Amino acid sequence: MTSPDTAVVIPAKNEADRIGLTVKSALDLPGVDLVVVVDDGSTDQTGKVARAAGAKVVRHSRNRGKAAAMETGAEAVRLLDADTPRHLLFLDADLAGTAQAAAPLVEPVRAGEADMTIAVFQTRVKLAGHGIVVRLSRDGIRRATGFQASQPLNGQRCLTRAAFEAARPLAHGFGVETALTIDLLRKGYRIVEVEVEMAHRATGSDWRAQLHRAKQLRDVALALAGREPVVVESLAKLRPKR
Repeated sequence: MTSPDTAVVIPAKNEADRIGLTVKSALDLPGVDLVVVVDDGSTDQTGKVARAAGAKVVRHSRNRGKAAAMETGAEAVRLLDADTPRHLLFLDADLAGTAQAAAPLVEPVRAGEADMTIAVFQTRVKLAGHGIVVRLSRDGIRRATGFQASQPLNGQRCLTRAAFEAARPLAHGFGVETALTIDLLRKGYRIVEVEVEMAHRATGSDWRAQLHRAKQLRDVALALAGREPVVVESLAKLRPKR
């Protein structure tokens, strides 16, 4: 039996329909003894459902974005840590039952083989993020570090506490994953990609989904702008041809 050494942090906004199963699945992971859900300004029952499923819940009174939710969750874990800091496993709120497949993300960190792992979904469910955003992130990471990320926007990641602290302050909003990868690699931390059988809700094509992608594009571009000088040129190249 694995000794408890890992805390799960789940940023969540309006995920009452899935958060309960996500929390229960995360609590079943080997070595996980704490799940913190950061209710990031939800207008539904996300926090109530998460608490009923066994999570510790911290609430933002207004939506502050993914990066802020990650920092809030990590700080809540720090306050609950004993002498040995827990590893931090970040999961999306809409994973539902597939969160139970996150164990391989923790294993390289637990074994001392990686400072951060990044999930690579084996399923064919489309990851959140328009192709242009994924390419922008992937190309920016490659130019900045030489690292070729398979799924650069994937938010399922496990970090040591030391690696997380080294990456602070986190980049704003949806630029957090891109910046995490660049900042840690530049500081000499080891990153390993891990294939997992996980999936979250596929992004649609309605106006809400388009707005989400526009926010992703903005945040990733801003994160790269502070880390590589060619982001404007990169955006120009990625514009669809007429």
